[in-house]
Amino acid sequence: MKKESQTIFDKNVIEFVTVAAEYCAFLERPDLIERKEFIDKTLKILPLLYLKATLLPTFEQLNDEPLENYVTEDLYEAIRSKLATILADKDDYLDVFVEDMRYSDQPIGKNISEDLADIYQDIRDFIFIFQLGMNETMNDALFICQENFKQLWGQKLVNTLRALHDVKYNAEQDSEEEFDENEYNDGDVDFDDQFLE
Repeated sequence: MKKESQTIFDKNVIEFVTVAAEYCAFLERPDLIERKEFIDKTLKILPLLYLKATLLPTFEQLNDEPLENYVTEDLYEAIRSKLATILADKDDYLDVFVEDMRYSDQPIGKNISEDLADIYQDIRDFIFIFQLGMNETMNDALFICQENFKQLWGQKLVNTLRALHDVKYNAEQDSEEEFDENEYNDGDVDFDDQFLE
């Protein structure tokens, strides 16, 4: 029991729990923020969450009993819906790193909002159990969270990160191009003649 207690209070565990709790709190905020701010913050917290998950020590499950879940279907849908509203027309992306791709030569359509909500569900369930403060269940919650990271939400995180990167930097490039076109196509300046003189 002493060994498990030392492991669950390891520095890397505390740092992971801190980042995981911040990720959940960020998605649970009741106010809708603008898409640009949301994407900027998400692009910062996701890599940190991934890094801290990779630094966790290895855990072994102590009990066979299933752990409680915190995230209900209603809470999951509320989070997903709020994210879909923020992302609007930038929510969809094509994913080539999904199991279904084995049987298809076409990318699979995914939603950033759904992936972020899936990650939230695993992380929030983990945080709920961890906050109860019972060493054995904290250990098992870490074990399950670590296994889910390896098999489920870790891949979703990096796929979503790629999609968010595309939204941020291609959207900026698109808006810069629109600005440049509007600046020189206002009818007052003959662009070609200006450089021929």
